[in-house]
Amino acid sequence: MHEDFWQARWSRNEIGFHLNQVNPWLEQFWPTLRLAAGTRVLVPLCGKSLDLSWLAGQGHAVLGIELAETAVQAFFAEHSLQPEVSQQGSFTRYQSGLIELWCGDFFALTADDVANCRAFYDRAALIAMPAEMRERYAAHLTAILPGACSGLLVTLDYAQEEKAGPPFAVSEAEVRRLFGAAWTVEWMAQKDVLELNWKYHQQGLTRLEEAAYRIRR
Repeated sequence: MHEDFWQARWSRNEIGFHLNQVNPWLEQFWPTLRLAAGTRVLVPLCGKSLDLSWLAGQGHAVLGIELAETAVQAFFAEHSLQPEVSQQGSFTRYQSGLIELWCGDFFALTADDVANCRAFYDRAALIAMPAEMRERYAAHLTAILPGACSGLLVTLDYAQEEKAGPPFAVSEAEVRRLFGAAWTVEWMAQKDVLELNWKYHQQGLTRLEEAAYRIRR
């Protein structure tokens, strides 16, 4: 999934991946990370997620990374916020209060950019990428985040042959393979969400499972 693909999805408003509510597992499992107030949280491929505001509401400084400027601008407009806009290296940086959204390529992030991030949240990044890009993503995330770090990862799993992604199927075994060498991976919960996603049911999926993992250095 290259830049043009996601830019086109946002320009056509084909954003079925966007939730109109805060992710329930973020609300349920984020407190188990036991992060100090003010902890800076990295949110890769953040879109205009309501989860960003929820994290800020918990007192976190939020650093969201998003390729599509349309999504970044929509986030602030929909929350009636007037962000300050500046340049941060190759990124265009939008900031209002505790929320910074950087518009640009996630893979251009450096360790210096995220040196004070002590947590990350991924609901839509890993599952947005095909297999070879997931390898690169996990390696880059591991390389740039500081040693004392923890995060919450939410994935989807289904029979990949039944549907072309995105979102792509990511199994527990793959999560452990991608992160297990450098992180402690804790499976938190799993639920069947096929009946809640009627369009996937119509497309012929026989199962659709959402899983949450707590990941720590």
